[in-house]
Amino acid sequence: MVPLSFAPFEFAGDEWLLATNQAVFWPREQALLVADLHLEKASFFARHGQPIPPYDSRETLERVALAIRATGARRVITLGDNFHDADGSTRLEPHACGMLEALTKAVDWVWITGNHDDGHDPAMAARCGGTLVEELEIGGTVLRHQAMKGETRPELSGHFHPRVQIKVQQRHIRRPCAVVSSAETAGGAPSGRMILPAFGAFTGGMPANDPAILKAMQPAQRIDALVPTKERLARFPLWHEAA
Repeated sequence: MVPLSFAPFEFAGDEWLLATNQAVFWPREQALLVADLHLEKASFFARHGQPIPPYDSRETLERVALAIRATGARRVITLGDNFHDADGSTRLEPHACGMLEALTKAVDWVWITGNHDDGHDPAMAARCGGTLVEELEIGGTVLRHQAMKGETRPELSGHFHPRVQIKVQQRHIRRPCAVVSSAETAGGAPSGRMILPAFGAFTGGMPANDPAILKAMQPAQRIDALVPTKERLARFPLWHEAA
């Protein structure tokens, strides 16, 4: 597996690291954050007549394990759409199930639920380990699946699977990205919102400058897309407040 690279950036007064595999690490909290795993998406499609190799969960969990080892994270927080559907956790094949069980025992694992999840299924935690919550607040920063309209606290979310399209030597290349806004609270403290890229091995995406994403990031002073590379963090402006 390709070694991870991490690009540092500032958000809401803290330092963060964005990994080349779409994970975000929060050093102050020793927490690894991943959004939109969509585990068992392939088996969902197979049930509906599309024969797809059922190994997406293994690949996704291997990438989570790699990010934990690379960062030394003591906590993993998922930002919703953990399984592709409410029955996904019951379809995990034994190998992937064992991988997930080992991970949830190794770290403090918190599942934030999303629109694809059954947030009221107590059996999921029993099957998979970890703790289920609808949202979480850590040190004034709120973590949830989908950005909440009008939120003024620093906020991390997923849901949109943002991507940017980059033109390189006449080729159009699409890359997952984080979308970050900068703002200030009424008292002048740094704030903002971050939408994480989708982490799952079998996930699509939508343009980072889609009106739905830009609207979800308001209020903001500016909005940028962040793409980590081996050498640096590439930043692409998406929107800024009119002067």
